[in-house]
Formats: sequence, C-alpha cells, structure tokens
Amino acid sequence: MTEKMLFGTYTKRVSKGIYQADFDEQTGEMSNVEAIAEIGSPTYLNVSDADVLYAVDKQDGQGGVAVYDYDSENAKTTLKQEVLADGASPAYVAVDENRQLLYTANYHKGTVEVYAIAADGKLTQTDAFQAVGSGPRPEQDGPHMHFANLTPDNRLVAVDLGSDKVYTFDVSEAGKLTEVAVFETEAGFGPRHIRFSQDGQKAYLLGELSSQLSELNYDATSGTFELAQTLSTKPDDWEAHNGAAAIYVSADNRFIYTSNRGHNSIAVFEVKANGAIDRRVQLISTEGDFPRDFALSPNERYLIATNQNTDNATVYQRDIVTGQLTLQEKDIQVPEPVRVVFVK
Repeated sequence: MTEKMLFGTYTKRVSKGIYQADFDEQTGEMSNVEAIAEIGSPTYLNVSDADVLYAVDKQDGQGGVAVYDYDSENAKTTLKQEVLADGASPAYVAVDENRQLLYTANYHKGTVEVYAIAADGKLTQTDAFQAVGSGPRPEQDGPHMHFANLTPDNRLVAVDLGSDKVYTFDVSEAGKLTEVAVFETEAGFGPRHIRFSQDGQKAYLLGELSSQLSELNYDATSGTFELAQTLSTKPDDWEAHNGAAAIYVSADNRFIYTSNRGHNSIAVFEVKANGAIDRRVQLISTEGDFPRDFALSPNERYLIATNQNTDNATVYQRDIVTGQLTLQEKDIQVPEPVRVVFVK
C-alpha cells in the first residue's frame, strides 16, 4: 500500500517549503518527492482529520502558522490563512481534534499559544502562556518552549528547554489554559520532546542539551511527573557536540527511538512490559548530517530519518520483534528536511 508523507523544511539554502512523497509499505521505497507549498521555513507541521494542513510560517521578520486546504492524492495545497506576529516562528504545532484547538510552542519567545479551529479550519487565538526562567547552559539564557501536545488523559503538556521544566495544563473547551503542575528536571537537562506509554502511566522525556532520555511516572489524577531513571542517547566515549532531537514510541510500547544530531544516529531502547526502559540496544548511523525528526511507517516495519545539513532521507527496515533497524536506502534527496510525518 502506498502512503503519503510530508516533509517540513528550513528554506535557508535550497528548499522551497513543504514537500510530499509516496512511500510503498510493501517494499519500503520512497518516490515522487515534490514541493507542494512555497513557504518560509515550515520546520514543523501537522494535518488535521479534516485534511487541513497547519505549518510553521516565517517571513519578513514575522512568524506564525499557515493554514492550507490539503489534497494529498493530487499533491496540492491551497493557502487559506496566515496567522503572523512580529518575531520568531513556533517550533511545534499540534492539533486537538476533540476540542478543535491548535497548540504551538515558540522556542524563541518561550510561549505556548492556543487557537480555536473554526469549521473551515481557520484559526483564532484563545490563550497564551509565557514561561519564565533559565538554566545553567549557554543555550538556556531564558525560557525556550519546544513542545506542546496532549497527554493521554487530554491535558496539555509543554516542555521548556530553557528552564528545565515540564508544565501540565488543564484545557477548557474554549481553549483556556490552567496550570496544574510543574516538573523540574536535573539542571542542564534541556528537555525538548516528550512521549507517553500506551497505558498513559509512563512518559519518556528527551533532553536535547544533555543527550539523555528520562523515564517518568505520570499521575493522571494530579497531572504530575516523577523521575524513574535516566539513560544516555549517545556512546559514553562521544565527546564532540551532540543534541538529541526527536523521540517516538512503537505502538506495542516495546521500543523507543530517538535521534542524535552530532553523533548523527538513531538510538533504539528496549522497554519492559511495565513500561520501564530496559536498555539501549542499538545506535545506527542516519547516513547524513544533523538528523532532526524521523517517523515510523504506519505498519511500523520501516523507519524514515531525515538529515537537515546533507539534504537527504534514509530508510531503514525495522524488525518488529527486536526493534532494531537495518539500512535499506540512503541519499534520497529531500532539501533541508526537519519534520517528517505520514498523512493519516
């Protein structure tokens, strides 16, 4: 079966904006990579169930979100709205289908913003949260929100790399935020992204600045987190720069995957039946430089990683029993790739 993929990119050198590709889940072959929207540095994007594409938008000193009608079968987009403000663009975009809300996390401004989604897909801002604080590392000169998405119990969790904090919010139907808990990591951890176990009792927090993965216990009653353990995403003898970037959990909750920018690899972790991380079982090269996002194919028999600085995507076969990856194809040309996502 052929699936559709989208790539969000930087547009600093050669990229035009958003790209689409075909992916054959039987063979693992990617083909027909083509630009479908010209837009400034759409580094993160998501598609709603109503086939509306929401993408980070940057132009002329302003940043925000672009809203497109999206026809995946014909590889076409139609711009319907741009929500822009002075300053930097967001780093993360997430859709809340139940409440018809959209969340953004803005790294440079240190904010989480909430938008109501109208019937036609257009956005109206309903609330914003301004984080405060800093950390011990040079990159932690102030709040740097890097992630905002739903918890399994339908709260909002937001991750602040700048102040080493993870915020939990209640969200009203009208799109208003109420802070309910704050978890603080070890100083300098630099949290970037967080994912949850299928039963919602565990969370897996990725530290960009520390190149570490923390296992957290999540209490849905209070919205609080508690540290269980922390593991490294890179080799112990790696002394050059590295920054962990993306994290995903397999559907059977048996494996966690993270990317390393610098070491340029995918780290694979095995997970016990109770959701606890057992150990790191593999480090495999991304066959390029500076991998940010990656994705598991819908059948999870393949993993696709992207390398921003070398303009390429890499396809791996995934063993669903061991969780480990085997290189299938490299050097698939995708300009300045950052975000990769399969279309539902």
